[in-house]
Amino acid sequence: MSNYSLGPGYRAISQYELPDQWSAKRLGDLVTVSQGGKLGLTKESDYVSNGIPAYSAAGQDGFVGHAEFRDQPGVVLSAIGANCGRCFYADGDWTTLANVQAILPSKELNARFLYYRANIENYWTRSGSAQPFIKPSSIKTSWIAFPELPQQRRIAEILLTLDEVIEQTEALIAKHQQIKAGLMHDLFTRGVTPDGHLRPTREQAPDLYKESPLGWIPKEWEISQLGEVAEVNRGKFTIRPRNDPRFYGGQYPFIQTGDVSLANGRVLSTFSQTLNQSGLAVSRLFDEGTIMVTIAANIADTCVLGLPVCAPDSLVGVLPNKGQVSRFLQLCISRRKSWLEARAPQTAQKNINLEDLRPLLIPTPCQHEQEAIAAIYECVDFSLAASEQMVEKLRQQKHGLMHDLLTGTVRVKTGQASAGSANG
Repeated sequence: MSNYSLGPGYRAISQYELPDQWSAKRLGDLVTVSQGGKLGLTKESDYVSNGIPAYSAAGQDGFVGHAEFRDQPGVVLSAIGANCGRCFYADGDWTTLANVQAILPSKELNARFLYYRANIENYWTRSGSAQPFIKPSSIKTSWIAFPELPQQRRIAEILLTLDEVIEQTEALIAKHQQIKAGLMHDLFTRGVTPDGHLRPTREQAPDLYKESPLGWIPKEWEISQLGEVAEVNRGKFTIRPRNDPRFYGGQYPFIQTGDVSLANGRVLSTFSQTLNQSGLAVSRLFDEGTIMVTIAANIADTCVLGLPVCAPDSLVGVLPNKGQVSRFLQLCISRRKSWLEARAPQTAQKNINLEDLRPLLIPTPCQHEQEAIAAIYECVDFSLAASEQMVEKLRQQKHGLMHDLLTGTVRVKTGQASAGSANG
């Protein structure tokens, strides 16, 4: 079996490294390279609402009225700037703008196989430092290993099928996010009646609402300061340097701002660092159910603790009083994120403090209504989280398949040759 791995294309490949019935050549022997932007089209002057797909360095991001290539599969390579080295698959009629290279395969190479093989990190040799770019000559001298055409097509079909499932799941995530955003607005402006339904809108039933410093809210609700409905305390870790090993490696989980941000508003139940007894003595331990709020760099990212943890002074813990619901208060703080960010001084590193959080105004319905709002939110968020986990699992599956299929580690059965052009 081949020892060939998904490495950069500049490394020459010898035959002894390849599986049976695989070949290796320089791309210059297999493709034609065409400088992008030959028609002189620009986004500002030539993009229209419908027409021929146009590819810039960011990918297919618009349409134009003229086709540079007709009925031609190919790979568009972003050749300069932030996306340098990223590839996009093109087919049918299409056009390029400046800062890309169009790579058109011969009949020996399937365009979509080339796209998957070349669209990996560090495949292309880059020139320049401050502004990296890829020269046409670097494209032509890059090496590629490939099986016979039927296997190329089959490999491309498998990866394309997985890509389509990923795209469908991403579309579902976007739909869930829209539903969640709309629901959040309704829950925090209309609330929930005892029978679990949203109140009629203010336009439908103005007598159910009253004005408040936060806008119109249900009459039964009050406006409170966060410090009135919860204990708000800053974390601490007084030792310098912070990475002193004498305080780490014990039984007490220790989290940082990055852990809270990664929790994405959900329950935090994992950790990567621990403190020992000496570390606990110089830190602060927060109980399960506490809401953690970032107050440095990333402002007002939040999560709810699923276990007791220690935290440094870049985090604040908000422990709800009796009769207050953790998830509801966490959502209230999250909804005030923009306001809190605006309070942060525009210095090298943004930060807020307890004087910003304790007086923070939040709506406070009764406990029963807080619980109902939290339950409705978590039901929707559960579906969103499941879709996010699914798409991450699919991406990992694709990453593994790309390595196995594009190196010949796993061989595919081709059966009857696919219909269509050799390189489509």
